Amino acid sequence: MSAESTPEPAIPGKDGSNGPRHRAGRRKKDRSPRHKALLITAWVAAGVVVLGGTGAGYVYFKLNGNIKSVDINQALGTDRPAKVDNGSENILVLGSDSRSGTNKKLGGGTDDGSARSDTAMIVHVYKGHKKASVVSIPRDTLVDRPECTDTKGVTHDAASGVMFNEAYSTGGAACTVKTVESVTGLRMDHYLEVDFAGFEKLIDELGGVPVTTTKAIKDPQSHLDLKAGTHTLNGQQALGLVRTRHGVGDGSDLGRIQLQQAFIKALVNQVKHIGVLTSPTKLYDLANTATKAVTTDSDLGSVNSLTSFANGLKSISSSHMTMVTMPVEYDPANPNRVIVEKSKAQLVWTALKNDQAIPAAATKGTATGEAKGVVTS
Repeated sequence: MSAESTPEPAIPGKDGSNGPRHRAGRRKKDRSPRHKALLITAWVAAGVVVLGGTGAGYVYFKLNGNIKSVDINQALGTDRPAKVDNGSENILVLGSDSRSGTNKKLGGGTDDGSARSDTAMIVHVYKGHKKASVVSIPRDTLVDRPECTDTKGVTHDAASGVMFNEAYSTGGAACTVKTVESVTGLRMDHYLEVDFAGFEKLIDELGGVPVTTTKAIKDPQSHLDLKAGTHTLNGQQALGLVRTRHGVGDGSDLGRIQLQQAFIKALVNQVKHIGVLTSPTKLYDLANTATKAVTTDSDLGSVNSLTSFANGLKSISSSHMTMVTMPVEYDPANPNRVIVEKSKAQLVWTALKNDQAIPAAATKGTATGEAKGVVTS
């Protein structure tokens, strides 16, 4: 079911709707299923975005029709790392940088019909779902991309020494998951993708995200201009922050990752406050925006599946999130690229496979940006 083929529902309380209206100041302790809160839980830079709560009737079908999904399991077949049955989950989260349509205005660059994984993170949720580790993958990392088949059934030849984000432009979500699994040896249980336009709208629906910048950040390429101090970032500013690499630090992709990680923690903190919203209309708008913003694997491609998934994450606060960058070193042949520091990276993958904390030794002495501490929440 596509969003375009589903009639717009009449939202209770909006002018012109045929739905029941609520008198100002009246609150009921128990609500019918139609009016139960639809609570958004957002992870990521653009990050992981999932639904919690329930929907009923036309609301359910409208939200269900918004969700786009891809059948990665069918595309990749059985030649994958084995599932680890220890109660943990690995979720690959991508922020896509397509330059077409609405995204062209937001992201800049050339509309060449392609897209890349501008932001990539492995979110490992530990057994018990009380804490998580997030591993950012620099898009400029040179990797060996394995042969892969995309969701349209087209097979793409393997390639050596190519940038990580080329996997997405070559074969979309399926090839990106295949590449991540090849590099890490870890099975990705789920996949979530957020695009530029969806990210910006979601932040605006949330009412902005408060952050503090310890330095001024100005980057015309990402449309960002912030003085040092405390700000509540709107959607355009938040998008500029997670994309900037020239406005602060050393201008590297590694520095941008440090800004992204700081923003994710601020976003998770902000989402914790959504529960105070009582307006069914406002909560519907948030859920409508979130379901339009994401593309998921087919296992998460329904409101019920996202609801169940979100309920397993809602106990994780920013203080229980460990955020690291995949251990890399600068490529001796090209300082604008990085390569995996395999021995240290293996410490990360082994820890996650065994559902253990990432050891400090895994990232000690590896390449890093110069934007740490520039953004705090």
